[in-house]
Amino acid sequence: MATTDGLEDIVAAHSQICDLDGKRGRLAYYGLDVHDLARYSTFEETAYLLWHGVLPTKAQLADVIAQLLANRALPTRVGELMRLMPTTATPMDVLRTTVSSLSSFDPDEGDNSVEANRRRSIRLTALVPTIIAAWDHLRNGKEPLEPLTGGSHAANFLYMLKGEHPDEATAKMLDVVLILHADHELNASTFAARVTAATLASMYAAITAAIGALSGPLHGGANEQVMRMLLRIGEVDKAESYIQGALERKERIMGFGHRVYRTEDPRATHLRQFSKELGERTGDSRWYEMSHIIEEYIKSHKGLYANVDFYSASVYYMMGIPIDLDTPIFASSRMSGWTAHVLEQYANNRLIRPRAEYVGPKDVEYVPIDERG
Repeated sequence: MATTDGLEDIVAAHSQICDLDGKRGRLAYYGLDVHDLARYSTFEETAYLLWHGVLPTKAQLADVIAQLLANRALPTRVGELMRLMPTTATPMDVLRTTVSSLSSFDPDEGDNSVEANRRRSIRLTALVPTIIAAWDHLRNGKEPLEPLTGGSHAANFLYMLKGEHPDEATAKMLDVVLILHADHELNASTFAARVTAATLASMYAAITAAIGALSGPLHGGANEQVMRMLLRIGEVDKAESYIQGALERKERIMGFGHRVYRTEDPRATHLRQFSKELGERTGDSRWYEMSHIIEEYIKSHKGLYANVDFYSASVYYMMGIPIDLDTPIFASSRMSGWTAHVLEQYANNRLIRPRAEYVGPKDVEYVPIDERG
């Protein structure tokens, strides 16, 4: 039986959603290059694309935006549940538990039609930023803010998190970041969602499984570790000696290399530029400059390229976002892709049941308990 550790390069599903060419460093959603989406699209338009397979008309985009706006507020009892959680709980644990609880307040309960599941996709995508921002307020002893009744998905999140309306440039930058993170084929969390959906479990169950997978440090959290490394380094002139010493100690440097890409991660192209721009705008370019020094050193000494996590670390930090919210923000973007994959799985479902190659002992005789040494 042919096997490969970690299912590397094993095709486990047919999908029309995400085209990932690791050799050429290409990423596309339904055939649309992610660079074009980053330049011309919005997160709301990209979410529609992922859910429907085509770009929306003006009327369709207006409708999906209206539905996202209408679903931003948390059900009251879900908010009460969040208040019961210890303030020491990690944001990802809170997000997982809260999303799971939403199934009990589903207005489409019992309806498993395509239309109902699309409404769930919108509801989940609209609510996740509210959950993240509400938890950051609650754990700091503050009351959560009500979501805006207008404004973009990105601008609303920044407002709920920071309590002030973001400037247009920052809101647009986060909007592009959300587009870049929206989907990425069969990564661990998306695969977890599809495996769960394949049992015909609810969309809430599938998304809860995805969040659980993302919470693991080998899938989510790399950008958090990158930023903590940059904070340890502290100064630009210490970056090269730090990374040289870390490599000599055989420490793992997060934010480099990828299981699929063999060239630059196309998402990193935009995030690098955003880190540079934010440094210039804030008057503090050290995070970008340190990152650039480390990137060049790793590329020349290890032959590894920066991935999406490396520069997103400094981008989020310079936006004033707490470090441990980096992975939840990833989830708020990827919710559009996760739900798209669940919709696709439901549409042409077959239970996902791979085999395991047995490598244990064989033909072992049973020894009665009194005779065992």
